[in-house]
Amino acid sequence: MKRTLKLAAALAFCLQLPAAHAHNFWLLPSSTVLSKASYITVDAAVANDIFHFNHVPLRVDNLVVSAPDGSTVPTENLQQGKLRTVFDLNLTQTGTYRLAVVNDGVMAMWKEGDQPKRFRGNAEGFAKEVPANATELRVTESVSRLETFVTVGKPTAIQPTGKGLELVPVTHPNDLFAGESATFRFQVDGKPAAGIEVVLVRGGSRYRNQLEEIKLTTDAEGKFSVKWPQAGMYWLDADVTDDKTTVKQAKERRLSYVATFEVLPE
Repeated sequence: MKRTLKLAAALAFCLQLPAAHAHNFWLLPSSTVLSKASYITVDAAVANDIFHFNHVPLRVDNLVVSAPDGSTVPTENLQQGKLRTVFDLNLTQTGTYRLAVVNDGVMAMWKEGDQPKRFRGNAEGFAKEVPANATELRVTESVSRLETFVTVGKPTAIQPTGKGLELVPVTHPNDLFAGESATFRFQVDGKPAAGIEVVLVRGGSRYRNQLEEIKLTTDAEGKFSVKWPQAGMYWLDADVTDDKTTVKQAKERRLSYVATFEVLPE
């Protein structure tokens, strides 16, 4: 189930992925904590290994970079290569920036005669392209959020959107240190998300014999805590399904959340 959800989320981010394989996707900033205004570079990719470019670039059409004052920061020098997407950001304000790629899509499968048909896109496209009387129609909604955070100077609060599956920090995501514990809360559409499995993986897994996953489960308030075993960049993944669809033909909604955190030495 976990790999199936991850595949659905990856497809929402990058339509060129093979349907039979699940891959990891991420945003990787060059720095997450800056003492003063500066540029950073961000890598974005879909890959077999965490933070290693070995599959395809991540599409960032829906990327939004929110400054501390709520304004939107434009990307600079955006380039999509064969294995990764790269862009620069000029961070001039003091406070915490939120880099997020959010996709809200619909996936459908049906038959026309003996021929299987597929659709991936938004609700408007679904209404136009999928026949209302389609045979053996199966429809799934998918809402995915991929993000990371960067702070210049003093951290500022991160406000939840109240949409889909999202992380609400109790411990600020740019105040993480090896050997210390951090607490976060997950919510779905603004309400606590209990019983969700959370997976954390430190970067560099390509060079380890064991993946060294940290698996946690949210409590009744949607909270979980982790004691960081060592410094490094960490990849976080959480997935959940429900029946709160907005497309009437859809019976299931798949929600995915992926984030990158930097844990500094103690």
